[in-house]
Amino acid sequence: MATGTNIRTYFNGRWHEGDIAVIRAADHAAWLGTTVFDGARYFEGIAPDLAAHCARVNCSADALMIEPTVMPDEIQAIIWEGLRGYAADAAVYIRPMYWAIEGEFMGIVPKRGPTGFAICLEQIPMAAPDAATTLTTTRFRRPVLECAVVNAKAGCLYPNNARMLAEARAKGFGNALVCDALGNVAESATSNVFMVKDGVVMTPIPNGTFLSGITRARHIANLRADGVEVRECVLSLDDFRQADEVFLTGNMMKITAVKAFDDRIYPSPGPMTQRARALYWAWAHAAANAAVAERSA
Repeated sequence: MATGTNIRTYFNGRWHEGDIAVIRAADHAAWLGTTVFDGARYFEGIAPDLAAHCARVNCSADALMIEPTVMPDEIQAIIWEGLRGYAADAAVYIRPMYWAIEGEFMGIVPKRGPTGFAICLEQIPMAAPDAATTLTTTRFRRPVLECAVVNAKAGCLYPNNARMLAEARAKGFGNALVCDALGNVAESATSNVFMVKDGVVMTPIPNGTFLSGITRARHIANLRADGVEVRECVLSLDDFRQADEVFLTGNMMKITAVKAFDDRIYPSPGPMTQRARALYWAWAHAAANAAVAERSA
């Protein structure tokens, strides 16, 4: 599925132009959905937290019982090689992925050893700084580890997210605010979520039902370093209805303002959202410059 344009694919040891076929009909992944991926971003000539995303895709593979076959530093080097095919001002979505090829025990359990690996680069614009979305509730919930591989960024988890998003869009909203099995807020259908109340930033505490994102952690660190109180805590839907401001964080757009939750209207983008965005961009460029200086030393 091509979401962006100007696609490049790394497969079988080299880069290919375009969206080439990589999974065969009899592969375990095509039959039983054993795929994992991670997402990173290249924009303004930088790729924030790329090393962390490359490491996490290997952790996801392990969680899904797929053997990761490429070391994170090698994945990172391959990605930078592929990015040389884009203009310096291009915005690119970076997606390394693994999938199981063979199965055992009636074909159900993925067999460790034979593993598919590819990297897909797609040119997808970054959102404008004032871009915003809306939220509503959904009857669907995040699963727990006992019934789904929630400790991996696995393709098999996304049909549930798709149901959430489709329900929200059918109701006229852009995204869904999703609860865990106990009815506490976990995240949105696509991203981690934050709210602001009386100057304090709050976000659902990771409880094993959702992926605590790399970009989420970066925003928390940046805000705390800037003197903002950030709490990871149990939050209800009513907490969000009473919030002063809400924003989403994720790799694809880094931060997105929320302008409404059902009939609750928020400032968009709110002051904390703007602050978090400015802090992220400043950190990302400073980290990239520091890395260049270190390599040059």
